Amino acid sequence: MYSELADTDSVACRLGGGLKVAYLVNQYPKVSHSFIRRELLGIEACGIEVARFAVRDCADELVDEGDRQELQKTQFLLAKGLKGLLPSLLQTAVKQPSQFAHALGLAWKLGWRSDRGWPVHLIYLAEACLLAQWLRQGKVEHLHVHFGTNSTTVALFSHVLTGIPYSFTAHGPEEFDRLDRIALTEKIEHAAFVVAISSYGRSQLYRWCDHVYWSKIHVVHCGVDDSFLAHPFVPIPDVPKLVCVGRLSEQKGQLLLLEAAAKLAAEGLPFQLILVGDGPLRKEIEQIIDRYQLQSHVQITGWASNAEVRQHLLGARAMVLPSFAEGLPVVIMEALALYRPVVTTYVAGIPELVVPGECGWLVPPGSVEDLVEAMRSVLLSPVETLEKLGKLGAKRVASQHHVLVEASRLADLFRRYGNAKSGYSSALNVDAISR
Repeated sequence: MYSELADTDSVACRLGGGLKVAYLVNQYPKVSHSFIRRELLGIEACGIEVARFAVRDCADELVDEGDRQELQKTQFLLAKGLKGLLPSLLQTAVKQPSQFAHALGLAWKLGWRSDRGWPVHLIYLAEACLLAQWLRQGKVEHLHVHFGTNSTTVALFSHVLTGIPYSFTAHGPEEFDRLDRIALTEKIEHAAFVVAISSYGRSQLYRWCDHVYWSKIHVVHCGVDDSFLAHPFVPIPDVPKLVCVGRLSEQKGQLLLLEAAAKLAAEGLPFQLILVGDGPLRKEIEQIIDRYQLQSHVQITGWASNAEVRQHLLGARAMVLPSFAEGLPVVIMEALALYRPVVTTYVAGIPELVVPGECGWLVPPGSVEDLVEAMRSVLLSPVETLEKLGKLGAKRVASQHHVLVEASRLADLFRRYGNAKSGYSSALNVDAISR
């Protein structure tokens, strides 16, 4: 998958020099986290050894063979439930009383400020004790976390216990919506470095930390691999089919999408809308489909593998994602890489990739009228027009979001910071960090 780019980008993707890093994610592997899997494989292609850790698994929902393979490589902190954390918690308290006391005080202070409370932060501390043991046993030199929420809290506590530097990738919108409740500012200050997935994301991190820490905030895009980028061009079918790929949740805007679909159906415009994904809103979405009598227009597939997502995208005129809140959705990259234009919203980092009139349509979030107009344009535009947009979009993705290029940038950060302390020692002043 990575061989071609590895040849052309050998300078950026140098050997890792024996560096070993660990990844920690709340849930991994996960259907919606294929971008993390691609990044991990890209880091390994750069010669860096990667250990995989997650708080919990979601094995029952996995449909992709690549995810199933990753499942076998991943250790889970809650594999034995909360009781499984007790031995490492007690051992750490006895063998490292000073570090444990500092971590416990930090958990107490951050817990009282959080929306989850002190008892949950005590669980995070217990998870950190077990993780610290695994990091030492594996001789890990750097810990990287995806999402700045609870898993980064565990990483912070683990750093207090071990001194091993950590970093994290902030995706948004959750980190930016709950920044004080998740102690985002403290996590930025005491991380070795922080990754944003877009310039917009970096600007939000800038907002919530002192200017002195700005230099360690870096943009590394999520990437698409050659299964999308190197896929042979498939002409856009001359059929009135649209596809929406994403978790069925409030922030993805599928409820608004159904309103738009109902208006198009009322106009008598022929179309089919495929919702690829699953999630907490599925039952409500099914009810709305029945209410608007959209059964002949809308289909829900449930979770899909990478190969199935590709086929759904290739079978459509365009991909529609009317999100209310986002970071920068990978599915937009996937659609454009397959020469399919997109209809999406002016949200967060999306306008950094999607240029209206160049590779798709951007509409104001929450505006059903603008969404209807854009979907109508897709359905009525000549295939040649759509293919022109798709080809321009594919060039943008190839230049900005190739997974190995982005992974090599992250690998360089690991090499730069992996053997350096972040300035936040295990003998930290807890009152200072919790000010």
